[in-house]
Amino acid sequence: MRNSDDYDYQYKIVIIGDSGVGKTNIMTQFTRGEFSEETKTTVGVEFANKQLVIDDKIIKAQLWDTAGQERYRAIISSYYKGASGALIVFDITKQSTFDNVDRWMKEIQESTSNDISIILVGNKSDLRHLRQISSDVSSSYASKHKIAFLETSAKDGSNVHQAFNQLINEIHSKNKNNSIFTQKKTNQSITEAVQIETQKDSGCC
Repeated sequence: MRNSDDYDYQYKIVIIGDSGVGKTNIMTQFTRGEFSEETKTTVGVEFANKQLVIDDKIIKAQLWDTAGQERYRAIISSYYKGASGALIVFDITKQSTFDNVDRWMKEIQESTSNDISIILVGNKSDLRHLRQISSDVSSSYASKHKIAFLETSAKDGSNVHQAFNQLINEIHSKNKNNSIFTQKKTNQSITEAVQIETQKDSGCC
């Protein structure tokens, strides 16, 4: 297997949304298959790299988990530069986190290119008995804004990999012709590579 610095494409993906919606756990569930009940609030930004294989090409997904607190908003928006995709995460058990999706959507669109791929993620589906936002409402919102939507559970892993894979696949479909490599016209089945890197940048403290 090639090393972690040997890849065909690299895509930067930001994970945004209100504080407490589970952004960090979504990232660690995807990259390490882990969940922590005691995850601390992200200060600044944390990021991890994960390699995937799409159509025999190695894709390096650079995931940026951003702080959701209001006091970090001006600083965090600077990390959006160069992003190819975004997960906008809300908590299905907390209405206010869904109400703020509009603001996150506007912020990411104003800070990146118009061609950025976005997926709306309703997290904590394992707590559906406490649901405040119906899946129909979320789905309608996503359809209106022409973005994908999935409900996930960072705790039990439901749809977490599917959300990232769907987003990365969409990004790659838009950008694969920007490389010197010619892609094969095959189904874009995604295979996850073993190599995972995790790093932290708390320089925004």
